[in-house]
Amino acid sequence: MNSDITSLASLAPAYPEIFLVLAALALLVAGVVLNKERSVVVTVGAIAALVVAGLLVIFQSPDGVLFNGVFISDSFSRYMKALIVGGSAFALVLSYSNATENGVHKFEYAVLVLTATLGMMTMVSANDLMSVYVGLELQSLSLYVVAAIKRDSVKATEAGLKYFVLGALSSGMLLYGASLVYGFTGHTNLQEIVLAIATEGRSIGLIFGIVFLLAGLAFKISAVPFHMWTPDVYEGAPTPVTAFFATAPKVAAMALLVRIVMDTFEPITRDWQQIIIFLSIASMVLAAFAAIGQRSIKRLIAYSSIGHVGFALVGLSSGTQVGVEGVAIYMAIYITMTVGLFACVLSVRTADGYVENIDEMAGLSRERPFVAAVMAILMFSLIGLPPLAGFFAKWHVFLAAIEAQLFVLAVIGVLASAVSAFYYLRVVKVMYFDEPVARFEAVPRELNVIMAITGFLMIAYYFTVGSPLASLAHTAAGSLL
Repeated sequence: MNSDITSLASLAPAYPEIFLVLAALALLVAGVVLNKERSVVVTVGAIAALVVAGLLVIFQSPDGVLFNGVFISDSFSRYMKALIVGGSAFALVLSYSNATENGVHKFEYAVLVLTATLGMMTMVSANDLMSVYVGLELQSLSLYVVAAIKRDSVKATEAGLKYFVLGALSSGMLLYGASLVYGFTGHTNLQEIVLAIATEGRSIGLIFGIVFLLAGLAFKISAVPFHMWTPDVYEGAPTPVTAFFATAPKVAAMALLVRIVMDTFEPITRDWQQIIIFLSIASMVLAAFAAIGQRSIKRLIAYSSIGHVGFALVGLSSGTQVGVEGVAIYMAIYITMTVGLFACVLSVRTADGYVENIDEMAGLSRERPFVAAVMAILMFSLIGLPPLAGFFAKWHVFLAAIEAQLFVLAVIGVLASAVSAFYYLRVVKVMYFDEPVARFEAVPRELNVIMAITGFLMIAYYFTVGSPLASLAHTAAGSLL
């Protein structure tokens, strides 16, 4: 009996993942047994499961290495897992009141969100190239189905197919890169790869492996030039699904990228640093100019997310602990801004359905002043205007770049932010200065709550969560390095 308790206690670092597996299986059975029209029970159960998993991450997940070294729990993984679980939970809340209209009223949707979240958490704690791939595919396979879950929509089906085809290509590139890394180091364990590189040095085959590995991960974070799927999938998928795509998966992929380059390939920082700098500059510049001509709010958010990935990569480009802290802070603020932004988008609805064109938001400030005010605050924060949270996010990553003497990168980032102000401010102009074209319907209560929370955090970030978040990010980065 004591040995059973001891063996169970030894699994404590993986308690959140184990709980999510059990919860997903239980909710799958519950969804089959219950009437399919009562999928709200499964959705509420999934939200509760994510909350419990988040509490386990924070309070019951000690440091440790499990399963023959393929799984690791440390401060960095716990920090990122908390963001992932929070993003997934909020994505489910966003789908609660509009499930039928968006085609996510099926109980399978909530179960797939849980399995995708499980894959993301596995990615963040991966300590071996095999567990990296398993976590990545568990997330991807769930997201392929989620993207096309609105089966009677041609756009959603097309979005799912595009994401599947391009996702399969990126997985192939990642696998090829992993096989090259294994071939030239003789190891799949990330810690053993570090020792092999430090002992034997770099080789041209290893560099090729890193290039393919980073290309596969760049697809997952929508970094240019692997961004081509993002605008089409964001526009075609149901809006709550798009909200999910834009939050938790981005954090998971970014966390995995940070762990691999800063931990596994730390001895050859100079080699991967050039790739990250290129991805950062390309993402910031392309997003800044490509978003100018967009009329669809969801395509605008897609290019915005590409640009913000570029800004986060500015911090990673430094190759320092300060840079990792900047990335950690940036992702926390980014996920908060994105959740609030999608709450606003889902709140703008007319008798004809949800508004997807920016011009259709004309006069929103007159009929729904609260929604317009929160959206304006979020737009200003996305630009990076002080004293809003978005300013401090960019401050941390630019500071890391400057300390690493990457002055050109920092200047390009600032100029890209200036260009992006054009399309963010255009949304504010339409809401506040254009004549109304339609009457807007009432806003669901839970969306009002989310908008109030995110709007408040954007304004009061420095005086409320700024210092604790910076402290947590510092601890997370320290554990990784």
